[in-house]
Amino acid sequence: MNPNSLRSQLLQLARSHVWTWDQKLLNLLEQQTTGASAPITDVHPVVSLRSLGKDRLAALAADHNFTTALADRKAEVDAYLAASVDSPQVAYFSPEFGISDRIPQYSGGLGILAGDHLKACSDLKVPLCGVGLLYRQGFFRQSIEAGRQAERYETHTARDLGLTDANLKVSIPIADREIQAKVWTLTVGRVQLALLDTSVTPNTRRDRAITDRLYSGDRRHRLEQEMVLGVGGARAVAALGWDPPLYHLNEGHAGFLIFELIDREVQAGATMTEALERIEPRLLFTTHTPVPAGIDRFERSLIDDYLQPWAERWKVTVEAVARLGHDPAGGDDEFNMAILCLKAAAKANGVSKLHGAVSRKLFGHVPKGLAIGSITNGVHARTWTDPVIQEAFDEIGGPGWAEGDTGAWKRIAAMEAAAIRNLRLRGGETLTRMVAEQTGVELDPTALTIGFARRFATYKRADLLLRHQELLEQLLADDTRPVQFVFAGKAHPADVPGQELLAKIVEFAQSEGANNRFVFVADYNIAVAAAMYAGCDVWLNNPVRPREASGTSGEKAALNGSLNCSISDGWWDEMATDTNGWTIPASRAKDTGRRDLEESRAALRILSKEIVPDYWGDGEPWSAAWIERIRSCWETLGPKVTAARMITDYRDVYYQPMLDALQQ
Repeated sequence: MNPNSLRSQLLQLARSHVWTWDQKLLNLLEQQTTGASAPITDVHPVVSLRSLGKDRLAALAADHNFTTALADRKAEVDAYLAASVDSPQVAYFSPEFGISDRIPQYSGGLGILAGDHLKACSDLKVPLCGVGLLYRQGFFRQSIEAGRQAERYETHTARDLGLTDANLKVSIPIADREIQAKVWTLTVGRVQLALLDTSVTPNTRRDRAITDRLYSGDRRHRLEQEMVLGVGGARAVAALGWDPPLYHLNEGHAGFLIFELIDREVQAGATMTEALERIEPRLLFTTHTPVPAGIDRFERSLIDDYLQPWAERWKVTVEAVARLGHDPAGGDDEFNMAILCLKAAAKANGVSKLHGAVSRKLFGHVPKGLAIGSITNGVHARTWTDPVIQEAFDEIGGPGWAEGDTGAWKRIAAMEAAAIRNLRLRGGETLTRMVAEQTGVELDPTALTIGFARRFATYKRADLLLRHQELLEQLLADDTRPVQFVFAGKAHPADVPGQELLAKIVEFAQSEGANNRFVFVADYNIAVAAAMYAGCDVWLNNPVRPREASGTSGEKAALNGSLNCSISDGWWDEMATDTNGWTIPASRAKDTGRRDLEESRAALRILSKEIVPDYWGDGEPWSAAWIERIRSCWETLGPKVTAARMITDYRDVYYQPMLDALQQ
């Protein structure tokens, strides 16, 4: 094979991003750069491929085994990509997308969900495109200094993240000025993701910084980012030659898309009211927050200058534009992004059955608020299931397990006990290696391992078990039936209570009572999460009910054979059974302090009286009773927690019916 042709083929595979859920392809792309047997972490494959030396390239081109393996994998990927989406029917807007830890354009659950949404649409050939922002500095990297979270930002170039220059710019009105945004595209299997970047000329230094990093604490910065996402995103879609009939807003951050769609109708001769009626059938809004405090709001004193250009174009008052985001139950001094989206969209949904009910109560005073439905979140199975476990699943169940095939999961649930124990041991070894590398603490891969990893927001109560610290320390002191905890997560830089919470966890992890069996892993990301899902035996989730809209970390853990121990909230509220995990009973106490004490004691009682005895029931790890619980977990949850199920629901409940209605 010609060395230049070889490099070209490898780069094509790298830019397909199929490797983000295909570990064998990632290994092929990375082992060739150094001959190493393990992948290089943190670096996008295009970076190492571009630096591939002539001698190494020539040696690979002459290596028959390598070129044969490459030809086989490329044929498989080419066959997969043959049905790529050229004319998307749905444009999916999100402020962040978690595709890979090597593409740091995500902060947490919302972005991870969005990345899984694209991947599942790719698998199911759903004609969708994604729209977001390119953050040169991404989200912060975390370290622990003097027991507290410290943040640092790293600057990335678009090409080093596998993006392609679309050679397009769009203009966006930002208050009293027009700014420019460059359009980049990222291929995610069969789906295209468009990302906007304001770090271009002729923008001022201030405007170039609009898309510098995720979730600045500055409200003006946040408002300008959302203007670029919504208005600029809609214009980028048009500039790319896409003409999707349907727009899906993943939370209210992209709500200014509605302004651009109204504007197109007004410029064609409609009034603002007529424009709203015309665009309504084209909009689907997904809300992710179960509490008023989580809704994006902008003070009128800030936002009115940004509404002025639209008022002038539509020949209405600023007040008339502001009413689009006016909450009838709120004050007149705020513009509410969720209200804007709910008023404008034909359909809206929450992200679990419980969250749908909570949302109907939260937004019941808004037109269409009582009609909010629900699609329960799911996770992309091939991304989040450990590669070793995937091989076992493919062999026993066939490939359909990743799409939620119930027959495949029944076959997987019948796996031999010895094989299940071996998978759990392999996962434990993966986790203990990661923990040792990150913290220096040597854990036991056969000990009962309990994981907790998520954003350190106060309602998620990372410190719940510490409310009865003496009981927790008793668990950690047991040498006969050892128990260990692995915690990870970041607090938003502006969230002082969240950072205090994190500091409490770090302090306890370093205490004598932790007995080197309670560790905090810094710089939580997709790679850390994957090791935890593979190696934890129990996944702990103890938010204040019903403040967890869905949550998906427990779904990822379940795919790997980790059993959930959770408050009955989000997805767990509708999928828990008596045998596939444990539900922590919610306190009825009105006083929050008493509630937390009661739920802490309840969680520790389940851990000490049910989970530990079950795990060590035969005097050895992963007792026969424990294996039966894993089997129940796979059979009952496997078909339900996949993103394939989620996208099938979106397609059948919203996308296709809405598209059909637009054709009439």
